[in-house]
Amino acid sequence: MGFVFSCPTAASASPTPLPTLTIRNLTITPLELKLVERLDSHPHAHLHLHSPKATPHIKRRHEDERPSSAQQDITGVTIQPFSECLTTVYTPDPTRHEQLRLTFEDPTTGHRYSAEIPGSSRRSIVLKSHPKDSEEETKEFTAIYMPQHAYLALFSSANLSSWMSTLDPSLPLSSLSIPGTHNSPTCHVALPSVRCQAVSVLDQLNNGVRFLDVRVSCPTFKPPPDNPSSTAAPAPALSLVHSAFPISLTGPKHLSTLLTTLDTFLAAHPSETLLLSLKREGTGRGTDADLSRILHHHYYYMTTNKRWYTSPTIPTLAQCRGRIVLVRRFRLDPSVPAAEGGIDGSVWPDNVADGTCGSGTIRIQDYYGVGSGAEIQRKVRFAQEGLERAAQGVHGAAAACSMPLYINFLTASNFFNASCWPDRIAVKMNPSMIEYLCMGHGAPGKGPGQLDIGDAATGIVVTDWVGHRGDWDLIRCIVGWNARLQLRQ
Repeated sequence: MGFVFSCPTAASASPTPLPTLTIRNLTITPLELKLVERLDSHPHAHLHLHSPKATPHIKRRHEDERPSSAQQDITGVTIQPFSECLTTVYTPDPTRHEQLRLTFEDPTTGHRYSAEIPGSSRRSIVLKSHPKDSEEETKEFTAIYMPQHAYLALFSSANLSSWMSTLDPSLPLSSLSIPGTHNSPTCHVALPSVRCQAVSVLDQLNNGVRFLDVRVSCPTFKPPPDNPSSTAAPAPALSLVHSAFPISLTGPKHLSTLLTTLDTFLAAHPSETLLLSLKREGTGRGTDADLSRILHHHYYYMTTNKRWYTSPTIPTLAQCRGRIVLVRRFRLDPSVPAAEGGIDGSVWPDNVADGTCGSGTIRIQDYYGVGSGAEIQRKVRFAQEGLERAAQGVHGAAAACSMPLYINFLTASNFFNASCWPDRIAVKMNPSMIEYLCMGHGAPGKGPGQLDIGDAATGIVVTDWVGHRGDWDLIRCIVGWNARLQLRQ
């Protein structure tokens, strides 16, 4: 390992030594730990806490100028792609507000990258690059440090607005790790149990979300006459709802406006694809048949020509880049061809930890019946099991046709219990899933069922309250797992 720091102990009543640091490299680049520096606390440090029990994080001025109280060159600590290493480096001492500056080297280029842990907030840390030549292009890495586990995970820093652009176009969507949001447009002023998102759909898209869950209230519908100008008739308004409630207390919001946002985003990001799950809810008197006719006669034509992908089969990226892939959670009217009805999710199992629909095309974890805060850990386990099932999948000529879309909801709610409203669930679920994606996902024997590991994709992971106060770490973790597929290219 090269060296061992003298064993520091926390300055407290307990003489227990500090734990040693485990580093997991979740990138396609081998990284060699070259230098470790212990940084003394700055007299004007500002403390930031995860929670009442969390380790302090220190924000300091002129961090690069601070002298280290101890430093040591390291040899022989190379962390291969998608592997972890238990080092002999002791973690920072929280009682002294200490930081570690870790310097890594890419042995293929000689470029170095450094990170200081803990960071200035609970969010991920972008590694600072130190190229051998200032004009050389360097890679980008992000670190997530979990002091409670003495664990550091390293991810490639994807450009979240166009992360699909680097992926093989022959990959089916079922083989990818795709972030999604639940009741995606519910970011407006609304009843607390109705609002599920902190930011707008456009902000979600710009920060990597590619699966949108949308519910609409539908009126009754009489199809227009069968003539070439029939689609020119005004489209019936489809109001956005969550269950029986409108998503905004300041006025109705409509699907047509949302589709304009999606169309504009895809026009600017043609490498991307968006999966749009549509379901009928609300107080409208229309039926599933009415909704299918309205969409078929009007809405599929409201966006740029060929923007929609409505085949019932799971497409490859090449087939759907720049397009909206319909995931249909309503039954079709007989007049609408099944070949134009989208991926079938019409018989969606209710409140399940593991279910299927569409003759197995979709495999779902959508257990939402959390009655109290004490039950959230049960939901965490169901979500981990869903991730583990998705990680078993292997993309290949034989497997591609049979691999379902794994859709894993991290969401739950109880209208009658304020501690189980969407934001309260998310504040516990999201950090738990970040930890699992960093430490357990894709690691043999570390999933709840100890299943075999295939390509280690996450499938579609559907979230609440991402982007709150600029925190996109959960999305970064999900997108980061697509790097595993690049090892096969």
